[in-house]
Amino acid sequence: MRTEKETLSSLTDLNRLWMNAWAEALAVWSRFTRLRNPTLCLSTARAREEGLNDSFAMIRLQDQSVIISLPAIEAYGLQDFAVEVLAHEIGHHVLAPANLTDHARMIARMRWSLPTVEHYASMLSNLYTDLLINDRLQRSAELRLVDVYRRLVDKRLVGVVWALYMRIYEILWGLRRDSLGSGPANDRIDGDALLGARLIRSYAREWLDGSGRFAALFLPHLLEDEESSAVIESWHDTRNAGAGGSIDGLTELDENEQQGAIHPAQDPNLNDALGDESTANEETAHKPMEVSEDRPAGGQAREPFQYGEILRAAGLELTDHEIAVRYYRERARPHLIPFPRQERLISADPLPEGLEPWDVGHPMDDIDWMQSLIQSPEVIPGMTTVQRVWGTTEGSQSQPQPIDLDLYVDSSGSMENPQNLVSYPALAGAIICLSALRAGARAQVTLWSGKNQFETTKGFVRDEDKILRVLTGYFGGGTAFPIHLLRDTFVPRRPGDRPVHILNISDDGISTMFDKDERGQIGWKVTAMALERAKAGGSLVLNISADWEKLSITDPAYAAIRRARDEQGWKVYCVSSWVDLVEFAKAFSRKRYLEANNSHTSSE
Repeated sequence: MRTEKETLSSLTDLNRLWMNAWAEALAVWSRFTRLRNPTLCLSTARAREEGLNDSFAMIRLQDQSVIISLPAIEAYGLQDFAVEVLAHEIGHHVLAPANLTDHARMIARMRWSLPTVEHYASMLSNLYTDLLINDRLQRSAELRLVDVYRRLVDKRLVGVVWALYMRIYEILWGLRRDSLGSGPANDRIDGDALLGARLIRSYAREWLDGSGRFAALFLPHLLEDEESSAVIESWHDTRNAGAGGSIDGLTELDENEQQGAIHPAQDPNLNDALGDESTANEETAHKPMEVSEDRPAGGQAREPFQYGEILRAAGLELTDHEIAVRYYRERARPHLIPFPRQERLISADPLPEGLEPWDVGHPMDDIDWMQSLIQSPEVIPGMTTVQRVWGTTEGSQSQPQPIDLDLYVDSSGSMENPQNLVSYPALAGAIICLSALRAGARAQVTLWSGKNQFETTKGFVRDEDKILRVLTGYFGGGTAFPIHLLRDTFVPRRPGDRPVHILNISDDGISTMFDKDERGQIGWKVTAMALERAKAGGSLVLNISADWEKLSITDPAYAAIRRARDEQGWKVYCVSSWVDLVEFAKAFSRKRYLEANNSHTSSE
């Protein structure tokens, strides 16, 4: 048995050998291939720090990294296969999946082919891309991938999935049966392996299109095999490929995402019998493919929980709340418009008026470092930092002024949880708030439900993440509008403060806004005061009956809404379904603010 010193010396020599092989491994793909040097870990602990736990190698797509555990290389007896192993990992960066977006799109396609066992999509994506890479390296680069697998399978157990996988390699490389551990003759395995080998060759260039077919090929075997997963997972070098990354364009389904979820036996490109039949019957060949009724049409958005499952399968470690923030930011982005701006007369000389908190949404140059240090010798960005507030006197020069937004979103039991299914109040709020930030305005967002159930940004901020984290939260309790927050927001306001529009998204539960606050003050007085000091009006966007005005004769909630409109000037917008909020969010920003800007009005 080697001593610790001998082991370290052996690994140091192995480190030197493998680092020298890096240039040759890059050249296998192209002499122009450039990647950062691999991280060769001399200890298992170091490998774990890099995120490499069960395998001997892995990649990270975020920073184009290749991680190798040298102790695991020794354990598997792969010391002499530096070029083969390194070239394989490089192949994940240059061939498949190549980037994090395509990695996630491949997993999304495979999930359609794996009903009830979608969690296997990550593992199958690794098997599929390994086949694509290894077949090219074995045939075109003439590397010793066959010997690598022979070295590995000597110590492994065989299940039906693993047998099928190895049999595909044997067919691709013209090897005799069981030379790579595929087991004894089996007509079912042989038939599926032949289809798998054809798939790898036929879709080598359009590999994303073949991914759903590959998953469908393995589905029946996954349902009956519990032996292979442990073996396959131990070589899963793309398990954490997405760690630390960010993926765009995943909230919408790809155009051909579901259509590719077919068994290779049903693909005329892979099944000669289907090809002959379609040639003989031209009318059948051009007949449109039917899509099962339970599958959404192409271009439809995913639900937040589906989006999250794909991100996690791609290797991103995120909470449900963090996933929801990414989801609604991406869903809102196509609908954003510049937020409306008003103009007012100012003089050429600005006048200092005081200080206000500085947060991460403001430019660094705005920080008043002297005043920040005076208030607290320990500077904590967003906590103890302040910025100077400048005022002006009236003059003849006009300057655009953005309208701030004070948004209140109902999160009672009648609303969807934004972290599971699409919440259109959250999406509409994201569209309006992000538009406001784009135009230079600030937003205060409050999520509310029952008594003492509320979350707020605690002031008007320009921090996207802070706003979206509030919007994507959930209570699911009773219904009690936090009237004290409306009061505390507008009581301290000064005449020179920027105008604010108050926006409420709810249903008939908004009538609780006019109840008494904790001090016994009637809500009607608070809302009247808030509208007066906000100076840019208020809106109630409600999912209520289209006949609410008629029903207000007998319904107290509707009667309160009607009184708010008639006596205080609240604009009431009725949406027949929550889906309509998306169009409302776009039209509301465009009509109320952009057109109001042209006429230089601040309220109605």
